[in-house]
Amino acid sequence: MNTINLIRTVVTVASFVIFLGLMAWAWSKRRTPDFEQAALLPFADEASPTGAHHV
Repeated sequence: MNTINLIRTVVTVASFVIFLGLMAWAWSKRRTPDFEQAALLPFADEASPTGAHHV
């Protein structure tokens, strides 16, 4: 096996392991409250500056 194929294999396996780690992090039960709070951010009211109003 030449060097370039070894590098390609290592990078592919490392990328897959990182992907699995990210999936486990995103779907973990510990993260659920944070993601639920972040999901509501678009609906949060922002304080408008004094004198500013919508027409």
